[in-house]
Amino acid sequence: MKKLLITLIAVFMVILSACSGSENEKNEANGASDTGKLDQLIESGKVRIGFANEVPYAYEENGEIKGANVDIAKAVFKELGIENLEAQLSDFSQLIPGVQAGQFDVITAGMAIKPDRCERVLFSEPEIKYGEGIVVAKGNPYNIHSYKDIAANPDIKVVVMEGTTEIEFLQKEGVNPNQIITAPDIPATFSAIQAGRADVTTATEMTLKMALQSAATDKLEFVDSFEQPDVEGVPSYGAAAFNLKDKEIRDAYNEKLKQLIEDGTIGKILEEYGFSSVNNIVKAGEITTEQICAGQN
Repeated sequence: MKKLLITLIAVFMVILSACSGSENEKNEANGASDTGKLDQLIESGKVRIGFANEVPYAYEENGEIKGANVDIAKAVFKELGIENLEAQLSDFSQLIPGVQAGQFDVITAGMAIKPDRCERVLFSEPEIKYGEGIVVAKGNPYNIHSYKDIAANPDIKVVVMEGTTEIEFLQKEGVNPNQIITAPDIPATFSAIQAGRADVTTATEMTLKMALQSAATDKLEFVDSFEQPDVEGVPSYGAAAFNLKDKEIRDAYNEKLKQLIEDGTIGKILEEYGFSSVNNIVKAGEITTEQICAGQN
């Protein structure tokens, strides 16, 4: 009787283990960690979007959230049946921590896809591509036309928005970290130059051009002859980003994004904000997020 009881218990444990394993496999296949959240967003009709004040990607104007990437997100979520965007302004450096902590459902700021960031968030497929630019004091007193020019003169101070890829690009081009200071947003970088705390600032080309137009100052100038850095990650590819658990939402976003690229909607949005539907749009088959995350761009 004792041996029979032990045998029955052993058989029961094997069956239980098999059922459990089968259920786990099923859950993994279906993305169980995030299953249901997309339905919840659709049911509520609302999505929480984190953004940073960076014209023309995502910014706030007269209490309204605007920008190329904002409008792309609006168009995509509308296709998913979600029309209410609850926008939350954040410093650029806090966007990824915010979506990781569940503060946002998605972040949209033209954020560049980078391998190290891919370990922290799930990026959509690329929405936009862009290069770099610099702004200096009027007359360009240090004759700066590239990152290498900054690296060659240790007296030059460059101010960069916190958390952006330009910090890495500068260092790859030989700029000493001691030459780099940071600021919370683009207007603050302009102020640093005007106050004499820095000599140059760098960000994506369109960001600087439009921010300088808005600043309406004759004390700064955009350097048209800037030489793009020859580093991995240039041009940059910007995309929306999601919590690592939200694969279901990211995949649904990608499906609608692809449709909107193909029907020309994304190109029209980019043109509305001064981008080129030829030079700044990511064409079908050009590159994938998977390739960029693997460092293949």
